[in-house]
Amino acid sequence: MSRKIGMISLGCPKNQVDAEIMLKKLVDAGYVLVQDADKADIVIVNTCGFIEDAKKESIDAILEMADLKEDGILKKILVTGCLAQRYADEVISEIPEVDGVIGIGANADIVAVCDAIFENEEVYSSFPDKELLPLDGGRILTTPEYTAYLKIADGCSNCCSYCAIPSIRGAFRSRKMDDVLEEANALCEKGVKEIILVAQDTTRYGEDLYGELKLPELLNELNKIEKLQWIRLLYCYPERVTDELLDAIAENEKVCHYIDIPMQHADGEILKAMNRKGDKESLLALVEKIRARIPDMIIRTTFITGFPGETEEAFTTLSAFVNEAKLDRVGCFAYSREEGTPAYDFDNQIDSEVAAERAEVIMNQQYTISEEKLQECIGKTYDVLVEGYDPYLDSYYGRTYMDSPDIDNNIVFTSGYRIDDGDIVPVEIFDKDEYALIGEAV
Repeated sequence: MSRKIGMISLGCPKNQVDAEIMLKKLVDAGYVLVQDADKADIVIVNTCGFIEDAKKESIDAILEMADLKEDGILKKILVTGCLAQRYADEVISEIPEVDGVIGIGANADIVAVCDAIFENEEVYSSFPDKELLPLDGGRILTTPEYTAYLKIADGCSNCCSYCAIPSIRGAFRSRKMDDVLEEANALCEKGVKEIILVAQDTTRYGEDLYGELKLPELLNELNKIEKLQWIRLLYCYPERVTDELLDAIAENEKVCHYIDIPMQHADGEILKAMNRKGDKESLLALVEKIRARIPDMIIRTTFITGFPGETEEAFTTLSAFVNEAKLDRVGCFAYSREEGTPAYDFDNQIDSEVAAERAEVIMNQQYTISEEKLQECIGKTYDVLVEGYDPYLDSYYGRTYMDSPDIDNNIVFTSGYRIDDGDIVPVEIFDKDEYALIGEAV
């Protein structure tokens, strides 16, 4: 009888792509994919281990599966992903219900791993070289059929002082451009209309393979795919947002005028301590350059408050930057002190409550800015990728080029004609609520 497998994948879209590749390998080998954990023989918890909140979410998911196993509903539990890579010993020793813990390099052998877990009573573990993590291969999409993440690289060589990713994932390594384009074509043949490019640093793409930054060229080539309609960029490093990249975004009509640039802070000394470059002035200049080249560009960023040594003056610099830059999308998080990172041992650690209060200040500032920007959209018409229908509201909902899935907000709209999920339709905006735009299909 075929074994039934379930998957819980947590964390970033890059981890989600890893999960999709594993699922395809397992289904091809005869495992049967089920949606509900209580119907599975084995559940893979593909974890995130980036910051404290993500680690807690991963542990909670493992413990939930452990309860199912204790109740006799679930037979086996396998833990994969970044938390498994980083805290394998702790997972094995503290959660005895777990049957296997593997590092990301073992994802390539996921079928053999699952087979071994069923055949042996001992806890299975395997931690081969991280560079064995598959970057290519078939996938079972866990996103809606019209949207897919496309991972163009893995690992990171930026080595920000607060970040554990280089130790978890290894050095930055790009996929060959031909492989990326082949996968993009295959996705579009299956009905994908929106491709979202992801990596730890998408702007570094190609540097390790070709000796130069190749993201602009990749965008040029992706734009030629006939069935592809939207190309979206996440995780762009500020100093690698070059004129060439902006030209590629501006000149290729399928590339959304949306860019995610995690800036992390605006104070020069804090950025230096983070092992990042720039300061308030250079970041404002970057924002000005982007808007001058592409006036309707949506700029998204994230900030960290409470980093060790963040004085009131440094925080004031960040606050002033937020007010001056008036970015379109902002997320702000209190610093998470992570073992094994240089910043863990820095002097002048900031009280966690202070860090959280500062994050709240930034988000309150951004709320006012966002309100203004939503107001500016009223009276305009945008193409909307339809994601569903809400019978309670008797309205459709979807996203414009301004909105990335699971990060930004939806547009809610009515229509006098039938619309299917995945359609792209023009919607005129006539109102807004606290976070979202409201419109009518035209």
